[in-house]
Amino acid sequence: MTGFSTDSPKLDPREVHFRVPGPHRGLSLFLRYLAPNREAISPPKPVLYVHGGTFPSALSIAHRFDGRSWRDELCHAGFHTWGLDFHGFGDSDPYPEMAGPAEAIPPLGRAADCSRQLENAVRFIADYHRAPCISLVAHSWGTIVAGEFAGRCPQLIDRMVFFGPIARRDPRRERQSLAGWRLISLQDQWDRFTADVPSDEPPVLSREHFNEWGERYLDTDADSRERSPAAVKTPSGAFQDIFDAWAGELAYDPARVLHPVAIIRGEWDGICSDADARWLFEGCRTPHCGATSRSAALRTSCISSKTVSRSIARPSVFLAEATVSSTGGRHERCRSHPRIRLRHEPRSPVAGGAR
Repeated sequence: MTGFSTDSPKLDPREVHFRVPGPHRGLSLFLRYLAPNREAISPPKPVLYVHGGTFPSALSIAHRFDGRSWRDELCHAGFHTWGLDFHGFGDSDPYPEMAGPAEAIPPLGRAADCSRQLENAVRFIADYHRAPCISLVAHSWGTIVAGEFAGRCPQLIDRMVFFGPIARRDPRRERQSLAGWRLISLQDQWDRFTADVPSDEPPVLSREHFNEWGERYLDTDADSRERSPAAVKTPSGAFQDIFDAWAGELAYDPARVLHPVAIIRGEWDGICSDADARWLFEGCRTPHCGATSRSAALRTSCISSKTVSRSIARPSVFLAEATVSSTGGRHERCRSHPRIRLRHEPRSPVAGGAR
């Protein structure tokens, strides 16, 4: 049953929580919503954040470092900002199979399944705002889910931002097969946050910030502190999707993404390389043939990993555009599809982070 949720702590006094039915019988999905804190864009412009494979919306778009979050930036720009937790993450219901041995089941939370969860959330949000479609901001593995959904339900999407996306790579090693779920410790998360930082550069995340974030991360699993080391139980589907993509099988076809898309990657990001961003650019820029297709507008930005102040503003700027502008930076225009542009930018700030 769809309705307000009151059993989860609010991260902002104005935050509103909802529970909506998921595609699995008896399981509900958790949505958090924050309205604009200034005069909103008219008609309403809802945007939904699609999280990556290791932590939910409360610890990504809604988490405040030094009093400011990515969600705050979107709300300040006039957007109705939503966050979804997939099954097995945050405040959404876990898969019942997570109570059993991981080795007895295949990876839970694969992209095709989570795409159906995303569809339920998007339809609820669109109905709530009486909007025909909404925009998506997807991070890492979340871009696979968003890409699969965009190919199935193009009418429900306005435009998308892919932040540190996963791309297909040519196979270089034997395919990995994972169990149904896995445990992710604080050390695992710290390593993901810091692994790509060059040795001669200062950290992009302070220990003080991480320690505070880490406590909130452990709070997402009531049993996390009973384990040694403390760790959060997480569906393995996201990692299996990533490993499959790097073995040559991405879970969606970028050519089916017909919406304006901004691709953003951090300068030091080893999960999304320049080659990965270029591959997605080439894949997304040729829309389907047919009477119902529409040309895609695509922008990529490579930005450095030193601060978050400007990077969190980039998605809101792109999402607010009626079309992709040609101001600033250097643009490479595709001859066959003149609305498709590849944006090259010199060093500029970005928020980095674990997947």
